[in-house]
Amino acid sequence: MSDTAVDRPDLVDSHCHLDRLNLDAYDGDFDAMMAATRADGISHMLCIGVDLETFPRVRELAERHADVHATVGVHPLYKDSREPDADELVRLADHPRVVAIGETGLDYFYAKEQRDWQRDRFIEHIRAARRTGLPLIIHTRGAKEDTLALLREHGEGEVRGVLHCFTEDLDMAEQAMALGFYISISGIVTFRNAEALRDTVRQVPLERLLIETDSPWLAPVPYRGKPNEPRYVARVAECVAELKGIPVAELAALTRDNFYTLFNKAAR
Repeated sequence: MSDTAVDRPDLVDSHCHLDRLNLDAYDGDFDAMMAATRADGISHMLCIGVDLETFPRVRELAERHADVHATVGVHPLYKDSREPDADELVRLADHPRVVAIGETGLDYFYAKEQRDWQRDRFIEHIRAARRTGLPLIIHTRGAKEDTLALLREHGEGEVRGVLHCFTEDLDMAEQAMALGFYISISGIVTFRNAEALRDTVRQVPLERLLIETDSPWLAPVPYRGKPNEPRYVARVAECVAELKGIPVAELAALTRDNFYTLFNKAAR
């Protein structure tokens, strides 16, 4: 077993982009990457859709692999993607391997001049989540007030989900949790300059935590600067477990159970 494994491995990577991984380390062999991931104790992966054009590939990976499920949505920074509407998202989500709506949300850090269409697109995803009853996977950066306001206005207490790759403040986490959302932590938590995030993680209840890689981006220390991959979620687990003062195996089990509680369409 490699150096990324935990004592009792049973980890879930709650957010990864399997269709976009850099497979150079595996000579381009996707199945070899999956075998290495499983060998390191990752028992399930959620492959995230970011646009409608590549959604068929995301869905196909989930159809091929029993330990992979998929989502459907359009990322707020993928402006050139075909515009989604709630009807189409609902139709595409009507598939046994599709377990959530998203990735969606608001990013005012990289696209602060494009707020109107981001909000309109986000509303369509919220509506789809309400109609399907599926969780909503949210990307939010520099858009705290609008993200929470739109969830309240258009979710109307009927939408649950996760703030993925969380880097905002504790107040946002608490308000999101009050709305029924989970907080997902990526490899950013291992970065030297992420002390504010580590302070937030210490205060988020264990029953609302998820862990992820967001691979192929944001590889955790000691892999920072290299292509990320799902098996590195073990490093995220180790860091979060240390912050929470519990064994890694316990953190792995808790976040695994949280995953299946939230994404209850996914079979264990």
